[in-house]
Amino acid sequence: MQNWQSEFTQHLTLLQLRVAEILKLESLDALLIHSGQLKKTFLDDLHYPFQVNPHFKHFMPLVALPNSWILLNGVNKPKLVLYQPENIWQATPKLAIEEWQQWFEVDMLTRAELVGDVLPYDRANMAYIGENIEVADALGIGHKNPEPVLHYLHYHRAYKTAFELSCIRQANKKAIAGHLAAKQSFSQGQSEFEIQQAFCRATGQTESDLPYPNIVAVNEHGAILHYDQQNRTAVPCHSMLIDAGAQHFGYAADISRTYSTESSRFSELIDAMGVLQQGLVAQVRPGLKFVDLHNEMHLRIASLLLEYQLVAGSLESVIEQGITQTFMPHGLGHLLGLQVHDVGGFMQDDRGTNLTPPETSPYLRCTRVLELNQVLTIEPGLYFMPQLLSQLKQQAGGKQVHWSLVEALLPYGGIRIEDNIIVHAAKAENVTRELGLS
Repeated sequence: MQNWQSEFTQHLTLLQLRVAEILKLESLDALLIHSGQLKKTFLDDLHYPFQVNPHFKHFMPLVALPNSWILLNGVNKPKLVLYQPENIWQATPKLAIEEWQQWFEVDMLTRAELVGDVLPYDRANMAYIGENIEVADALGIGHKNPEPVLHYLHYHRAYKTAFELSCIRQANKKAIAGHLAAKQSFSQGQSEFEIQQAFCRATGQTESDLPYPNIVAVNEHGAILHYDQQNRTAVPCHSMLIDAGAQHFGYAADISRTYSTESSRFSELIDAMGVLQQGLVAQVRPGLKFVDLHNEMHLRIASLLLEYQLVAGSLESVIEQGITQTFMPHGLGHLLGLQVHDVGGFMQDDRGTNLTPPETSPYLRCTRVLELNQVLTIEPGLYFMPQLLSQLKQQAGGKQVHWSLVEALLPYGGIRIEDNIIVHAAKAENVTRELGLS
C-alpha cells in the first residue's frame, strides 16, 4: 500500500460527503463517533481484548484506541480526540501525531472523563455513534445511534473506496501467508492448536488481532460450522477444514480451505467443490441478485451429489425435498469489510428497507443486488453432519440418500472453500486466488 495516504485522503473526502448528506437529511449538527471503552472481566481488574467501534475505524483506520473520539460535521476538518493516558501499567499505542494532522485536528486526552472539555459545549443536536450510551448521556449528547443515521451509514459501507479495497487486499496477503503455514503444519500431522499457532506466526498477528476466532477443524470437527476448540493432541488426520482470516487497518480477510491427506472419494469431492466454487465466482457481476446466486449454488450441489452417487433421483427432486439443505445449511456468503460479516447485507436502500432471506435459506447473510465495488465472500460447502443427517433419515428425502456412501464420509467432517471477491464491471476480482492461494 505505497499510496495509502493519497487513497486515504480520497476515502475520507467521500466519507465527509456522506456525513454532510445524512446530517442535512436528519437536521443534525454533527456526529460524535466513540471508539469504545475497555471492559473489565467479572470480579477482576483485567480487561477483555479491546474491540473498536467499526464506525470509528471507518474514519480512523486504527483498532487499538479506546476512549477516543471523532467529531464530524461533513464540512470542517474532522476533530480526533486521541486518548493517550500517562499509564505505568499498560503500554499505550503511540501515534505519529504529525502524520494524522494532515487529515484531523488532533486533541490529546490523558483522562477519559475529561473529554467534554475538548468537545463543543452544546451537544444537544449532535448524534452519538457507539455502544456506551451512559457516556453519551453524561455528555449531554441529544441523539444516540439514531436509526436513520445508522441505516444510511450501513447501507453505503457496502460500496468500498480504493483505500478500503487496498486494505482488503493487504489483509488477504497476510491471511494467505497464514493459510500456507497452516497447510504445512497439517501435512506434518500437528494438532489443531499447533496449526493455529503456525497460522498466527505467519500472519504476524496475535489471536486478539485476528478479525474472528479461527476455525481449525481436523477430521469430523469439520462438520461443526464454527468449531473453535483447538484440540491440543495430534491425532491421525484424514482432513482439515480451516476458516481463518487476518486484518489490515481494521479491514478483514475471510478465507476457507479444505485438505485431505489421502486420495479418496473425499479428496475428489474437494476438487469438485473447488470447480463448483470457481464457477459461482465467475457468475458474479453487477445487477446479479445474491439470492439467485445462492439458489444456483444449491442446484450445482444437487448435481454434484447425484454425480458422486451420494443421492439418487432427479435434480428437481433433490432440491424439492430439501436434501441440499442438509449437506449445505448455511448461506453462500456475506459482505466483507470493517467487519467479517459486514453490516447492510439485507438492506435494499439507505432508509433501512430490508429484504429477508428465503424461508428455505434462513442463514443467508446477504440479499442485496450486487453492485460495483462491493466486496463479498463466496463460500459453498458440503458437510456430513450427524445431527442433520439423522433428521433427513426420518424425512421423505432420506429415501433418496445412499446412506452407506454418505456415512463413510462422516470421519472427514466437511468441505468449505471461500474466497474474497470484489465486484467490477467487466469481471469479478478474486482477491484470494489472484494473490496466490489456490
